[in-house]
Amino acid sequence: MELVMSAAIGVLGGCGVWLVLRPRTFQVVMGLSLMSYAVNLFIFSMGSLSIDAEPIIVPGVPPDLAHYTDPMPQALVLTAIVIGFAMTALFLVVLLASRGLTGTDHVDGAEDPDDAPPGAAVAIDTTPAADREHA
Repeated sequence: MELVMSAAIGVLGGCGVWLVLRPRTFQVVMGLSLMSYAVNLFIFSMGSLSIDAEPIIVPGVPPDLAHYTDPMPQALVLTAIVIGFAMTALFLVVLLASRGLTGTDHVDGAEDPDDAPPGAAVAIDTTPAADREHA
């Protein structure tokens, strides 16, 4: 079970890092979500993975973590899932507002004008250095 969890954590973390390094904002938001899922799985696995273990104390079984599953990581992960969902929803609303204002979803706001959809507002560099390049 530990091998499966470590592989899942590694795949989610690797995919999350790869998506965070992408140029589009939506991919960055999804990468952050995948990385938070990887951290949640890591915290969950730190609470000792036990199969068929009782979550509550049963009479006749000594009350130690060798016989029971630790409930603290489960509570932390449950809270982190709710916070992560709210964070992702907020990021998506900000993404939609930013795309509506700028017409692009690039992280740095710069997009090749030839690739922009028709009628979209494209950010144009108006610095003095940009004026000298075009002159």
